[in-house]
Amino acid sequence: MDEEDDCPELVPIDSQPGVPAQQIPVTIITGYLGAGKTTLLNYILTEQHNKRIAVILNEFGEGSALEKSLAVSQSGELYEEWLELRNGCLCCSVKDNGLKAIENLMEKKGKFDYILLETTGLADPGAVASMFWVDAELGSDIYLDGIVTVIDAKYGQQQLSEEKAEGLVNEAARQIALADLTIINKTDLVNEEELNQVRDTVRSINGLVKILETQRSTVDLSEVLDLHSFDSHDGARLAEKLQLVKSTRPHLDKSILTVTFEVTGDLSEDALNAFIQDLLWEKKFCNQQGEPMTVIRLKGIVSFASKDHQVMLQGVHELYELNETPQLWEQNARINRLVFIGRNLDKGILLEHFTSTVVLDTEKK
Repeated sequence: MDEEDDCPELVPIDSQPGVPAQQIPVTIITGYLGAGKTTLLNYILTEQHNKRIAVILNEFGEGSALEKSLAVSQSGELYEEWLELRNGCLCCSVKDNGLKAIENLMEKKGKFDYILLETTGLADPGAVASMFWVDAELGSDIYLDGIVTVIDAKYGQQQLSEEKAEGLVNEAARQIALADLTIINKTDLVNEEELNQVRDTVRSINGLVKILETQRSTVDLSEVLDLHSFDSHDGARLAEKLQLVKSTRPHLDKSILTVTFEVTGDLSEDALNAFIQDLLWEKKFCNQQGEPMTVIRLKGIVSFASKDHQVMLQGVHELYELNETPQLWEQNARINRLVFIGRNLDKGILLEHFTSTVVLDTEKK
């Protein structure tokens, strides 16, 4: 290549893909070192899937399978370089958080139709996801499709049980809390009882997440791509999912858990914003032990008195959005459904604050 950062022309694939959408979806893939992220990316990059995918690797692990098979770095050092693959994909290695690589990619818009961004094993995927929310210029070109967390069936329970210093969040648990999809990998290395234990722990942390189980990270790509987890146009599907989510009990001491509740009636938009800001920004709410509640992921469908359409609520750490969906309330009961995933959460206290300050017409369920 003439320039180190130049993006090569793509090789045509067997089936011509459709015209790329105006915005390119980005899926974040996270998980502990050794869980199988690299194997998953290697599988995606070598499968024929009729998509032109750009893969951004935040960091190459030592002796990773992808590094060996693609020979990105002959001498082992890390540097940024674009590689062209025969099935129409692109691959890039970067030292930073991937933002520069995505900006470079967007200059070649139209040559690919999907971006996968792998984070380092200890990275907080929420911080990476935030890039697409706070960067308005970047957000006009791409949208966050979802967060996928890969878990090692054999060592996942041990990683999730690892105690951290006071005030620190277990990284593996946080990656699950933020996930829209979890892939429990290497299921062939554990027995049914061990697999059930990992599955139960994942579900206790994130009651909303979809779970896939696999070996060697071999998955149906339709289950991993095009999740539309942050898409307000998919409000109907989210509303259905929220009806099935139940509050969970802590599976591990001081662990992250899921709290959900339903309240019938219209909400005050200003009061809801104040409630969310007090919860996410100011950390004003404490549990019965006096510990401040920390929300890592927030989802919901809410009803405002002035709006005929359902409104989707999405939050990651301190960032949140309220977006109107195409779904009308019409004759349906206006039931607000909210799901909170985080630490030190107390359903009773959250519900009391919510109904007393946000709801205009209270009918608790």
